[in-house]
Amino acid sequence: MSQKPALTPIQQVTREPGWVRWLLIAIGVGWFAALLLLPLAVIFIQAFKQGVLVFWHAISEPDALSALGLTALVTLLSVPLNLVFGIAAAWAIARFRFPGRQLLITIIDLPFSVSPVVAGLMFVLLFGNRGWFGPWLSEHDIKIIFSTPGIVLATAFITLPFVVRELLPQMEARGSEEEEAAIVLGASGWQMFWRVTLPGIRWSLMYGLLLSTARAVGEFGAVSVVSGHIRGQTNTLPLHIEILYNEYQTSAAFAVASLLALFGIFTLIGETLLARLRGTPRH
Repeated sequence: MSQKPALTPIQQVTREPGWVRWLLIAIGVGWFAALLLLPLAVIFIQAFKQGVLVFWHAISEPDALSALGLTALVTLLSVPLNLVFGIAAAWAIARFRFPGRQLLITIIDLPFSVSPVVAGLMFVLLFGNRGWFGPWLSEHDIKIIFSTPGIVLATAFITLPFVVRELLPQMEARGSEEEEAAIVLGASGWQMFWRVTLPGIRWSLMYGLLLSTARAVGEFGAVSVVSGHIRGQTNTLPLHIEILYNEYQTSAAFAVASLLALFGIFTLIGETLLARLRGTPRH
């Protein structure tokens, strides 16, 4: 009579009873539903609770359109800034060894470890009327805090790491052999970048841009500090939602919040598509 082969340690760990597997699945799905699906459903239910006309009025009134336009403008300015910086920083870190390299990596991760509110306060201390550069800015009639430039700076700081952190692992893993071969074959620096480097990092670059855009659109803490909450002028969508909610305009607040929720859903769909494309083998 043949004996069953002994189970390896890995098989012993993974061969759990059926009830254990189902329990773990139920806990995971329940936690996901409680923290994500239920709040998301509440947003859309409350947004349309008083009808489509109320919803449309909330998202089309002048202050809401101003907040939407400012959010788009800040995103269109801050994300390209981080695109240029991200490519340059990832290139320098992955391709060169230089004094201060580790310090640069640490600085890039700073927005992850510093509270957004503290980040906004940093800009106030630098560019506010009583900040380090405040008197000089006032003399030259340059306004940064409580205006669009301050919001762009705060948003750019908060979204700074995303592009770098997506590009750096791939550039280090790819190495520089293909780029060196292109230079040996007579390609210029720009030709090497556009025809060799950029095609190789395009999916990671798009993923980093997607994450950076999502964070820029939804940023609240740092923008709240530097904006001044001037209605119709320096309020982005998250700040406009806060004002509506504080004024007990609940339906209007949820209507505007549903726009951010929709953007978040499309961001998740985009992340999923990019993840699949990144895993597609090159032909």
